[in-house]
Amino acid sequence: MVEDFKWEYVFNIELVIDSLPFILEGAGFTLLISALGMVFGLFLGLIISLFRMSKNFVTRSAARVYISFMRGTPLLAILFILFFGLPLVGIELAAITAAVIGISIHFAAYIAEVIRSAISSVPKGQWEAAETLRMSYAQVMWRIILPQATRIALPPLASTFMDIIKGTSLAMVITVPEMFYRAKVISGQTYESLTMYILIALIYWGICSVITVFQDYLEKKFNKYLV
Repeated sequence: MVEDFKWEYVFNIELVIDSLPFILEGAGFTLLISALGMVFGLFLGLIISLFRMSKNFVTRSAARVYISFMRGTPLLAILFILFFGLPLVGIELAAITAAVIGISIHFAAYIAEVIRSAISSVPKGQWEAAETLRMSYAQVMWRIILPQATRIALPPLASTFMDIIKGTSLAMVITVPEMFYRAKVISGQTYESLTMYILIALIYWGICSVITVFQDYLEKKFNKYLV
């Protein structure tokens, strides 16, 4: 039985070589959506985290509700609402636009909690020392707190970015032609599903490995800000 086993049924190299250019075109969409989702998510997450730490009850409560809702709602549901639900009220979004918006607002909640915990981890003495120098809140945050908080937040932010990259595969259900969508097209034509899904898994692994290396580089660079 073992001698009769054909490895091409598990991983067909010829199919991989033939389909790789088509799959890598989809990787471009994956990386584009991931990068935009992370950039917008960071911007929105920073604002939400500051609201979450605000002394104002309204803004603090609004941030808590937003974080609770997004963390308690599947990303797939958010994508369906944006792409299939909004047209019912006259708002139509392109598939890629819906994917970027959905991923951004969803992961912004996780990023906000990462940033909040990182800022809270900075010793209170840093704030007190800045107050004695009569620095404004913006100056303290930009020059003293955020550089230190960035180093603390790097590992969980890198993990979140990896989650975003893997989460882009869900954009397949709203017809975004990213990697997983294209792999499904090829597997439907060739019936080589196992080969294509193993290939996709290897590509995702490779991308996340590169991010890990970049994370290590940034951690070393920001070590100087830790006290």
